[in-house]
Amino acid sequence: MRRGSWKIRIFIGLAIVVFALVQRCGSREENPYTGRTQTIDMTPSQEIAIGLQSAPQIAQQHGGLHPDDRLQSYVDAVGNRLVQNSYARETPYRYDFHLLADPQTVNAFALPGGQVFITYALFSRLNEAQLAGVLGHEIGHVIGRHSAERIAESNFWKTLSMGAAVGAEMGDVVAGIGQNTLLTNGRDDELESDDLGVLFMMQSGYDPEEMIRVMEILKEASGSNRVPEFQSTHPDPDNRIQRIREAIEKYRS
Repeated sequence: MRRGSWKIRIFIGLAIVVFALVQRCGSREENPYTGRTQTIDMTPSQEIAIGLQSAPQIAQQHGGLHPDDRLQSYVDAVGNRLVQNSYARETPYRYDFHLLADPQTVNAFALPGGQVFITYALFSRLNEAQLAGVLGHEIGHVIGRHSAERIAESNFWKTLSMGAAVGAEMGDVVAGIGQNTLLTNGRDDELESDDLGVLFMMQSGYDPEEMIRVMEILKEASGSNRVPEFQSTHPDPDNRIQRIREAIEKYRS
């Protein structure tokens, strides 16, 4: 490669990196509900739109919605009780609770903007207070804007890796750093959502100690196939239990 071409590549690469950094700094904002400063590059309306658009596909991947309307109404009642008795009702998000037919996968998750899902495999193991703990945790993900934050982080690292690839052919290295960053932040998201889930349970009249039982249920469900904490985006259930106990004491005091 000629020396002039090499200099141009370096200049373009640096320009892309600078752009990514400036854009990242300009996207910092304080979450009014958690008080945490985050990098977010979309509005709540955009989060809602993404969630609504993605919900049908997510449901299909888990066997569709559960056919029993009585069970769905029960999930709705618990979820709406949490929303109406917490500051979740003051947020701009649209909370919809979906019971998925999947009888095998023990899981619950939330999309941006308020679409909350729980599989029948997990639902069938829970009493009402434990269900409230799971749904409260997922509402915490929505309010914490965790998906929006991950999207912004992903976009930042993609842009940064592109600049590095153009300037010095180091894109894979930078992309790897981004993945590690996302993994670490994902664990923090789970802990923040556990904390909010405890708060929402207590505000709605549920025994927060049942959240500890949820962790035990998740631990039992994973059996001998538990993934070490450092390899997972979810903290180990044992560590989550300790943090949940601390949250209970904090909100009781």
